[in-house]
Amino acid sequence: MADEIHTTRDPDGTTHTTTVIDREPRRGGGMGLGLILLVAIVIAGFFAFQFLANDKAESGAITEAAQKVGDAAENVGDAAQEAVK
Repeated sequence: MADEIHTTRDPDGTTHTTTVIDREPRRGGGMGLGLILLVAIVIAGFFAFQFLANDKAESGAITEAAQKVGDAAENVGDAAQEAVK
């Protein structure tokens, strides 16, 4: 950081002082942006896992229903064979 002080005198004797302060640009905006990005990824992951869990439960229910239909069809087939005898 470099400061410069400039003093000028007018012919009537008055002086004017100007101070120039040279500051480095602030850095650290990447930290906030990174934190926001991390939070967004965590939220997206949460919703993705919720969707996958619902999909898995739905697949399990469909599999169970198909098994019950298959068992019922087998029972009907057995009953039909008994009726023919």
